[in-house]
Amino acid sequence: MDTETVLDHFRRHDALLEGHFLLSSGKHSPVYLQCARVMAEPETAAILCHALAKKLRDNGVVVDMVVSPAMGGVVVGYEMGRQLGVPAIFAERVDGRLVLRRGFTIPKGARVLMVEDVVTTGLSSRECLDCIAAMGGQPVAAACLIDRSGGRAALGVDLVALATIDAPVYDADAVPEALAAIPAVKPGSRGLA
Repeated sequence: MDTETVLDHFRRHDALLEGHFLLSSGKHSPVYLQCARVMAEPETAAILCHALAKKLRDNGVVVDMVVSPAMGGVVVGYEMGRQLGVPAIFAERVDGRLVLRRGFTIPKGARVLMVEDVVTTGLSSRECLDCIAAMGGQPVAAACLIDRSGGRAALGVDLVALATIDAPVYDADAVPEALAAIPAVKPGSRGLA
């Protein structure tokens, strides 16, 4: 599946947004990918995750389980576990750190795939990979529907993305004047009470 086909799914579900967005990373962007809208449609979720699972298999990635960071990675992580035929669990933020709760565990030495919906800076992905390693898992790769870093996010493991785009992001003190004139919207879940 090529990038334009993936983005067409996002467009069809009104999930490729334009405006002024404050991302979970604290950076600003004129583009936002609302994966929750795409993943809310089970047939589309299955199509996208099937293509991503195939890409992982084609790259020789073999895993025992999937771990995703909450909130955005929960649904895509579940569907990737279903597509790969392995258990899927998620890490949650407690006091600002990603940890496993709800009785979730990772068997020592398990080959783990970390799955995200969208990667921008890779911060949540790295935090989730650290959580996996701290719990005794072996992070073997990361995967996402969209890598919006243009391939620049360094995770410490291979990142397999269904689509890679180079969406502009700006530090708070470097937002272009035209973008700064639009009120910023924070559609992500990090930092919600």
